[in-house]
Amino acid sequence: MRILQLCLLASVPFAHAAELVIPDSLSFEKGIEFSNSADQHLQLNIARPKSASGALPTILCIHGGGFRAGTRESHDKLCITLASHGYVAATMTYRLAPTFPFPAAVIDCKAAVRWLRANAEKHHVDPKRLGVTGGSAGGHLVQFLGVTSDVEEFDVGNHIDQSSAVSCVVNYYGPSDLTKSYGKSVDAAEVLPLFFGGALDTKLKEHVRGSPLYWVTPNAAPTLIIHGTNDKYVNYEQAGWMVDKLKAAQVEVELLTLTGAGHGFKGPDAEKAEVAMIEFFDRHLKTP
Repeated sequence: MRILQLCLLASVPFAHAAELVIPDSLSFEKGIEFSNSADQHLQLNIARPKSASGALPTILCIHGGGFRAGTRESHDKLCITLASHGYVAATMTYRLAPTFPFPAAVIDCKAAVRWLRANAEKHHVDPKRLGVTGGSAGGHLVQFLGVTSDVEEFDVGNHIDQSSAVSCVVNYYGPSDLTKSYGKSVDAAEVLPLFFGGALDTKLKEHVRGSPLYWVTPNAAPTLIIHGTNDKYVNYEQAGWMVDKLKAAQVEVELLTLTGAGHGFKGPDAEKAEVAMIEFFDRHLKTP
């Protein structure tokens, strides 16, 4: 139980205990259903400037929690922050392991992207400027979105006429190669068999298919990876592997290394990461 508690605390990078404050200048809608897979009514929360009169750059935020826990509400504050910077920002629910193993979470994330495009006019979404961010398991999922835009097998459900491609990715300490997480993470041996329905000895193919590293092509989205060197849950070397693979494919990628930071940033590290995230999104989603 203690391991689970630690995992939950460490894997939700943008959670805040303070009550959510919504500025008068922003609109915030909760509980908008975007998918119903296996009788799971998956929902979004969306924030945007009230003054929006046309399509705005949009960011989908995906929570962490070791693929088995976490809630979209942990990103409500982040959505408010992004909306304050002129974005439409959404946070989503996805199906969790072990009840729903890989690739359920990936399918849900792609469904959310397609839904945003299908409902672009109503929610002031610009379908051509749609980025994603998340941390830990959420970092893995946003990175997966960034490298599988042209992989049809994960596009399942509604709005199949819409693309699930993303314009750019900000990945907070998400694992890139889950075949190499065992022995390098304090909870991989517990978490990954739940996500893949078994450990490496019985589910190697699933671990490979579920690792963003092995899907990289020159079509991958521009990516910013933010990772601390003292991360006990997702080893820092995971960031380096992804950076090298993206560079080899001639994909734009940046790495912000936070020396001494662990899994879940605090204080100056959190502030530095947020500044880098917003600057990256501004550069890729706002610059003509």
